[in-house]
Order: sequence, then structure tokens, then C-alpha cells
Amino acid sequence: MASRRGQLLDGVLLLDKPEGLSSNHALQRAKRTVDARKAGHTGTLDPFATGLLVCCFGRATKISAAMLEADKIYEATLTFGEETDSGDLTGHVVAQAPADFADVPDDALEAVLAGFRGEIDQIPPMVSALKRDGKPLYEYARQGIELDRPPRRITIHALELLACNGRTAQLRVHCSKGTYVRTLAQDIGRRLGCLAHLSALRRTQVGPFSIEQAIGLEALQAMAAPQTALIPLHALPDGLRPASVSTEEIL
Repeated sequence: MASRRGQLLDGVLLLDKPEGLSSNHALQRAKRTVDARKAGHTGTLDPFATGLLVCCFGRATKISAAMLEADKIYEATLTFGEETDSGDLTGHVVAQAPADFADVPDDALEAVLAGFRGEIDQIPPMVSALKRDGKPLYEYARQGIELDRPPRRITIHALELLACNGRTAQLRVHCSKGTYVRTLAQDIGRRLGCLAHLSALRRTQVGPFSIEQAIGLEALQAMAAPQTALIPLHALPDGLRPASVSTEEIL
């Protein structure tokens, strides 16, 4: 039997995923770059989205479940006036604002945002990977089928308006697991009465990890020793260090 390729590396890579790559594609490139045998990531970003992708190698893959439960922070750009079938810029426009739609005033937007802070119910989008009868919802969506989805309780810990020019707005979203920012954008547009979709998304934090700690894929590939970009097991934050890490490794 042929041996598996790659080194037995243990650690976490904080990758700044570029636009245009799926999370798995970005992970596989990073895996090849550091020459690791075993790798996984802890939360998907759509190809159009950028930002923090927590990549785990070797024994660090044991923290994946904990990271999937972690809160996340995003910088989201909303474009007003149109709603798409996917809730973001990759979809087809399915509804538009009335012909007399004017710019969205800051105060009107701030008033609407207040209603989305705290615990709220959110209906998952049809383009999600949630399964019904063993099949992801997005597969039904590709066939033009829309199914009833029960709302799920999520928490928006913070929702901050960073900028607004009347036609677009940038928001900082600190949310619990299970939050769909595309759905949040869509719901905000509906509440405003002018419709909206998500036109850009950047993840800046996952649990204790921040985008400031991350490295871009090109920068990683340019390193002479890219393995040094990994956070070793003993240096992981409290509560994330795998139980199998011995005292000798920590010391």
C-alpha cells in the first residue's frame, strides 16, 4: 500500500482566505504549501467572501467541533434596492424596490438595526447546506424547489453601522453559531421596505482568533518555511488545547 503524502504536522493556521476560492480549495492549497498529511477547516466561507479561515492540521483537528460552536464577527456590505434568490450578489434578482425608492437615511437604518440585536429567529436560506431527507437544501434550490424551513433561534451580540451612503451600508456583525449573514441582510432590507442583498462579506474573528493574526495564501506560499506559520498545540488558547497534549509538550 502506498504511504499517505505529507508530514505529520500538528497545529492551527489562521488563513486570510482570498476572494474567488471555496474554503476547501483554500484549505487544500494551504495543506500542500505546508506539506501536511491531515487537515480540516472549522467553518465555511462562500467563494465571494474573504477573511479568517481557521485551518487545523493533525491533532489540532480535534478542536474543530469547539470552533464550529464559537461566535464569529463579520464585516458585511449590504446593497439596497434589490433582493436576490440567494440573498447575495451571486444570485439572480427576484424583487426590486418601488420606483420611488430613495436613499436609506442613517437614522432609519439605525432604527431597523435595533430590532435585530439580541436573540432573534432566523429562517435559514434555501442555499444553505442544512439537510432535508438527507439532501442539502441547496440541491433543492438548484431544482427550483423551495421548502418550508422552521426558524432557528440565533443571537446577534452586536450589530454596528460602520458606514452608509444611502445605497449601500457596511455593518459589523458579532453573532452566534448558525447565523446566516445573507439572511440578516435580506431581512434588514425587507424591514426597511426597500429590499437588500449581501454584496460583500469579510470574516474578522472566530472565537479567540482574529484576522490580525492571519496570513494570506500568497504570503504563505512565498515563505521559505511555511510550517512556521502554524500555531503549535501548546500555544493554543485555554480551552482549545487538545487533551492529548502532554505536560512535556506544554513545557
